[in-house]
Amino acid sequence: MPREGNRHALLVGAGIFISRIFGLVRQMIFARYFGLHSVAADAFNAAFKIPNILQNLFGEGVLSASFIPVYARLLAQKDEEEAGRVAGAVAAILALTISVIVLIGVLATPYLIPIIAGGFQGERRELSIRLARILFVGSGLMVLSAWCLGVLNSHRKFLLSYSAPVIWNVAMIATMVAFGHRFTLSSLAVALAWGSVAGSGLMVLAQLPAVLRVAPRLRFGMSPHVHAVMRSFGPVFVSRGVVQISGYVDLYLATYLPLGAATALQYAQTLYLLPVSLFGMSISAAELPEMSSALGDARAYLNQRLNAGLRHIAFLIVPSAMAFLALGDVVTALVLQVGRFTAADSRYVWGILAGSAVGLLAQTMGRLYSSTYYALRDTRTPLYFAIVRVILTTGLGYLFAFPLPKALGIDPAWGVAGLTASAGMAGWVEFTLLRRSLNRRIGPTGLPVSLTLKLWTAAAVGAAAGWAVKVALGPAHPRLFAIPILGVYGLLYFGLTYAMRVEESGRLVRRLVRR
Repeated sequence: MPREGNRHALLVGAGIFISRIFGLVRQMIFARYFGLHSVAADAFNAAFKIPNILQNLFGEGVLSASFIPVYARLLAQKDEEEAGRVAGAVAAILALTISVIVLIGVLATPYLIPIIAGGFQGERRELSIRLARILFVGSGLMVLSAWCLGVLNSHRKFLLSYSAPVIWNVAMIATMVAFGHRFTLSSLAVALAWGSVAGSGLMVLAQLPAVLRVAPRLRFGMSPHVHAVMRSFGPVFVSRGVVQISGYVDLYLATYLPLGAATALQYAQTLYLLPVSLFGMSISAAELPEMSSALGDARAYLNQRLNAGLRHIAFLIVPSAMAFLALGDVVTALVLQVGRFTAADSRYVWGILAGSAVGLLAQTMGRLYSSTYYALRDTRTPLYFAIVRVILTTGLGYLFAFPLPKALGIDPAWGVAGLTASAGMAGWVEFTLLRRSLNRRIGPTGLPVSLTLKLWTAAAVGAAAGWAVKVALGPAHPRLFAIPILGVYGLLYFGLTYAMRVEESGRLVRRLVRR
């Protein structure tokens, strides 16, 4: 990527890294108190998904695709007056819409639970309803935080917006530490929901001063540019809705699997989303304002930025996927194996994480392709391909979660791994469609075959060496053996890619040497 793009991606990555580290600490503490096979853990994770509909449908992804291209283009044209009018109008419309939806959501929660978590009955169902009603309020605040992120990103202020979730994580961590030994698990889950709401509000308050500094001309006022945002918002909203259906289908199916399946799925998704956020989201988020600011015929410019971004993503995602596949038990044990969370639980989550590794590269690169479409003001094409993905995820998910384990004669609980593997396969189909369609518009894009072979070869050799270290160390405590195992794996991967003259590895080494 160009030098400026690298710097912005680094800032986004730094913010996401900090927030994700705190997120892992939050999950570690959650695992300590709630474990894997508890009613409260299943209820909280299911309830957390329901109000997340708001955050996912109205939040960062939708605002990035509809608001940032218009707002960033106005800033590039030095029309700050109109940019302030657009930002203010979007904030007002968003606040009003979200307030109404939060109210409806709180009232309608008992009717949503059977749709999202149909397998829950009795105590799990009642606790899920209570928690979801609380969490709806926090999700509404998260949407306003996403608007702040959109403004700051357009002004190339990435670090604050992407590190703000640290505040949310700290609020939840503090709640569990304060009440973990004093409350029952059900009462702790309720306290944790309120801690999440408090953290969401603090996130908005932390970003508002910076928003007002970079955009002092905020005001409400309708204009053709506001209508352009709204026109783009519709298809992206539907597209995000379609994509979210995939995640909710997985949760819905998991609730019909044995106790702990829904929680195990959430744990695996937390680990899986770490490289997606750090590498896929950071690069895609940094590139969208740059691509959107291009004036005139920008096809060659978009092609160059997209191909450079894909190389950067693959260099970092390939070793992540191989680690999940070959050393996922070590990764899971390092982060989660404490308190009620056992070694057997780590192996179970590893299986689910290995399924996620199937589509990790496709889904992260797909994010950058979608950002390129949004920069071209095309929000409909990604929608069509997202629909294909959801149809495949639903059909394959059911087959892999229920009939396949039965046919193989394995524990039904392993059906969760089938859910993540089928989602990965569907992700590859979506990625292929996105690439093929975009290639016709801006020219050839994608990873060179030689680079792909080098990356996977280096990752496989590194994983084999890490596995050998694991066998040699024997059954030690996970935090003792995880560092040497993953350390050997990482050093070999970066050393081999440097020896094979992979450009991204050489650039990384030169940067470290300079420092």
